[in-house]
Amino acid sequence: MSNDRLEQLFDFLKTSPDEPFILYAIASEYVKRGDSVNALSYFQALIDKRPDYVGTYYHFGRLYESLGRKDEAIAIYQKGMTVAKQAHDMHAYSELQTVYQSASGIEPDDEDW
Repeated sequence: MSNDRLEQLFDFLKTSPDEPFILYAIASEYVKRGDSVNALSYFQALIDKRPDYVGTYYHFGRLYESLGRKDEAIAIYQKGMTVAKQAHDMHAYSELQTVYQSASGIEPDDEDW
């Protein structure tokens, strides 16, 4: 894959440093390239800068899971569920709840949500 997309995203970031989707897109681009170190860094930067950006938590947690870092994934999912609930984003909450339960080994009927 060409660096053009990543370069373009960094150009967008220079002109719109407060736009959370750009950080999300950069992290996602690094995931696509198999560069987990940079992907983790940009997902973390996004959470640090915009903890209310609900879309981050699912993909950040899934990356942790793919790296065998289950405890960190579970913590991200838990935080994401809290953020999604505060944002009244029940769709995101449900998705995060599902991956949280799976990562935690909880059967859907084991815990009352």
